[in-house]
Amino acid sequence: MSGTENQIADILLPSASICVFSQDSDTIKSIELLKDDWRFARVDINIVDGGVDNAIEQFKKDGASDLIILQTDDIDDSFTGRLGELSNYCDDDTDAIIIGPVNDVYLYRQLIDMGVSDYLVRPISPEVIKEVIAKALISRLGVSDSRLVAFIGAKGGVGTSSLAQICSLIASDIMEQKTLLMDGGGGWSPLSVGMGFDPATTLPEVSNAVLSGDEDALERMFHDVSDKLTVLASGADTMLDPSISSKNYEAVIDNIMVKSPVVFVDLSSSESAIKKMVLSRAHHIIVISSPTVTSLRFCRSLLKEISEVRGGDIDDVSLVINQVGVCKANEVSNDDIEKALELAPSASIDNAPSLFFKYESEIMGIISDKDSSRLVTAFLPILGETISGEGNYIGDSEDKNSSIFGGFLNKLKPKSK
Repeated sequence: MSGTENQIADILLPSASICVFSQDSDTIKSIELLKDDWRFARVDINIVDGGVDNAIEQFKKDGASDLIILQTDDIDDSFTGRLGELSNYCDDDTDAIIIGPVNDVYLYRQLIDMGVSDYLVRPISPEVIKEVIAKALISRLGVSDSRLVAFIGAKGGVGTSSLAQICSLIASDIMEQKTLLMDGGGGWSPLSVGMGFDPATTLPEVSNAVLSGDEDALERMFHDVSDKLTVLASGADTMLDPSISSKNYEAVIDNIMVKSPVVFVDLSSSESAIKKMVLSRAHHIIVISSPTVTSLRFCRSLLKEISEVRGGDIDDVSLVINQVGVCKANEVSNDDIEKALELAPSASIDNAPSLFFKYESEIMGIISDKDSSRLVTAFLPILGETISGEGNYIGDSEDKNSSIFGGFLNKLKPKSK
């Protein structure tokens, strides 16, 4: 496979529906293997035991999918005629891949002229069908529906990095979303401590691998925390030297966005240019502040600047008030925060120093701690809306004598409308 073809096949494919019509066991087996491939995590594959007549019957009733894969043993005028009838029940941009019994250049040209994306001759290996499907889907849909979520604090010391890491664990372990967490802080990043890895690279090294197209080197720069959570293992940078440019950091994000459906970026220690770039293009921003006057004043200025870089829009900004209860007599209430900032807090997190200090160096353990259930409850609506557009995650009740995995996880469900 060429370098270009390998790059196409080595990205997370866009959300799409594929309907396969085949009666060949080997072809079906090759298609079935794709369901376990991470690249197809967002692709819905439906396999039907049948041919073109079954496709006509199904699409006449339900409408066509984004991509049709149709296998036939008979390539003649009657088949192409039936194929023309099938097109009556497809959208103009529906793609089709035909699998046939013979290698016929004239037939190939005829099918391409009819709008078929590709013609393959059986037997078809999983690698070939993966490549062909990837090309068809990317050509039709692009690779644009991954979600970029930015975490930024109104000031230092409000818990931005800890909450970003906790949210990545909630998204991956509870919401079961394939998630990648990265930090723009270079040598100031605390990510390696909380996620339990030794920094394997620097941001300039990551950028160089991306810009040179060295995917093998880039692959070694990630650390798998779990099956669904990966972190960019940066942090080996020198602390007092300048970081990479915002343009190069954006190139890193562009590379990662085609491989992971959910990308979290902790901006707490990033340089200003990187912050501004990520905030301008993030699908959602989580701003974290404490309920003190000083922090909220910074927060008001930050929200104004976020609005400016996003063209006056802060609809996709969630405000989280952390460390509530440190000094209640001197804290600003949520009602007053909303009036001052013209933005209601999406969540308020009680101060829990014993919980956070306990897991500072092993934050993966915080999710299974019984005292962390309020964190999950607070962030699930935000992340549900941010990641999937469904923000109504709730728990029926909370068992305070068990860990979150001891029952709370099973109680999470969408709120009935």
